[in-house]
Amino acid sequence: MLMELYCSCIASVIFLFLVGVAANAQSIPTTLEGPFQPVTRSFDPSLRRGSDDLPMDHPRLKKNVTSMFPEQIALAISSPSSMWVSWVTGDAQIGLNVTPLDPSTVASEVWYGKESGKYLMKRKGLSMVYSQLYPFEGLWNYTSGIIHHVKIDGLEPGTKYYYKCGDSAFPAMSDEKVFETMPLPGPDRYPRRIAVVGDLGLTSNSTTTIDHLTANDPSMILMIGDLAYANQYRTTGGSAVSCFICAFPNAPIRESYQPRWDGWGRFMEPLISRVPMMVIEGNHEIEPQVDGMTFKSYEARFAVPSDESGSNSNFFYSFDAGGVHFLMLGAYVDYNHTGAQYSWLKKDLQNVDRSVTPWVVAAWHSPWYNSYSSHYQEFECMRQEMEALLYRHAVDIVFSGHVHAYERMNRVYNYTLDPCGPVHITVGDGGNIEKVDVDHADDPGKCPSSGDNIPEFGGLCHLNFSFGPAKGKFCWDRQPEWSAYRESSFGHGILEVVNSTYALWTWHRNQDIYKENSHGDQIYIVRQPQLCYTASNESLLMPSPVLIETTGGFGAPSSGGFVFYLLFFALMLLLLLWNKYPERGVNRRRTNVRVF
Repeated sequence: MLMELYCSCIASVIFLFLVGVAANAQSIPTTLEGPFQPVTRSFDPSLRRGSDDLPMDHPRLKKNVTSMFPEQIALAISSPSSMWVSWVTGDAQIGLNVTPLDPSTVASEVWYGKESGKYLMKRKGLSMVYSQLYPFEGLWNYTSGIIHHVKIDGLEPGTKYYYKCGDSAFPAMSDEKVFETMPLPGPDRYPRRIAVVGDLGLTSNSTTTIDHLTANDPSMILMIGDLAYANQYRTTGGSAVSCFICAFPNAPIRESYQPRWDGWGRFMEPLISRVPMMVIEGNHEIEPQVDGMTFKSYEARFAVPSDESGSNSNFFYSFDAGGVHFLMLGAYVDYNHTGAQYSWLKKDLQNVDRSVTPWVVAAWHSPWYNSYSSHYQEFECMRQEMEALLYRHAVDIVFSGHVHAYERMNRVYNYTLDPCGPVHITVGDGGNIEKVDVDHADDPGKCPSSGDNIPEFGGLCHLNFSFGPAKGKFCWDRQPEWSAYRESSFGHGILEVVNSTYALWTWHRNQDIYKENSHGDQIYIVRQPQLCYTASNESLLMPSPVLIETTGGFGAPSSGGFVFYLLFFALMLLLLLWNKYPERGVNRRRTNVRVF
């Protein structure tokens, strides 16, 4: 009997070992294990590279309110205790001759409170209209509805608020909406889930992205440029094109069909009327018009904490959400070290207290590190101007878009693998009409020439590498060592900050929307404040113990921990059995074994 019991225990040990190995194989890696060998996941040929724009009469784009009732309602963080509420009333106009609405004809009010139907606080704000005018014969002009921005304050952290917006005198108030405020800054308080998406557009792929993102239940959204793609149209509307200059080489100016912005606001309202969205401009927001004016739609439609962060510019600003300090930087305004943005950024970083906001996350539209042919080294000038400043202040993560694919870098600084460099992540794969990028600069025949990829703003600073495997060359002949993982697919990302040193990053592909526990890329990003010098007065926070989650539902303090504990407890069980029945079983020399 003892022999059977002994054999059973041996079998159990072997089984537990195999289970442990399987669980360990599924464990989520951490950046501490990097740098990783570069991995490329090729484009799935069963998927389409793109899809057409949704028409303006699509149920998610068409106007569903009348008169002066609010629509396109959106939230944005102002400060830890205040929130911007924005919306549009009235009808936009488009045609050869347009007359702007009078913003003074309707009030900007928000009623809010902590109980449904009980609005104990009321605030008023400002309103405006903007026009998109073209000084060319035959091109249509546009003037917007009345755009409202109201800052509501006195909010308590981590609290649910109910609100209505509009003009109570008409009366024309919205239906009740609800949102939850961010936690106060602190090393142990973080937003639950931060969604990151770029280059979204308004295609069928865009709807999948937003539906998938919504299902992941974020508490805030980073929208990193290229939103509505209104400039893929002629001013008269019609059908969008994936390449404007290819389709209309004789157009007198890069045109836009501004009603697409209104459609985009309606499309996003169900999500961003309850979850704050923080935006930064991309190249598709430039939208040139009469007298050389640009970015009129972007500046008018979105409220950002520019005054609150001291930038006084919608093109770059910062804000806190729990223990994360966010930097939203402008790639299409002056980024030189002699300019206003650099001066503001330097001051902002000097004021960061890493004992309060341990994490610093930056976002801008155009990536500095990119191994795709599209936009390869396009913003090298911006990197050369700003990278050293971000490195000195130990910025942890950088999010960018622009390239319509996904890529996560190893920690890198100045094209050199560096354990103190930020983790750069490109998520310009929101689903827009320009299609997904599939060519890599290291693919045979796909290296751009040094005269390609000219930025729409700033200079041209293309360079040949002066060291490493690509020394003397403009492109690598293999996936660069700083590129850890890349894949051509539409999707979005979710950042979940666990504590002052660990954050889980997950990239979700659109094709995985109906699959449980499925994703394209996942890693724990780990800060090492003791290792990495910072120019700020950071108090060195000791890493909190973290259980590294695995897709198998197990937790282990390290990659091999689960196997170790299984074997340890199985061995203890065997020793206990051996001691309990020393007089039975096979012929053996009696020994005394003490178990502690």
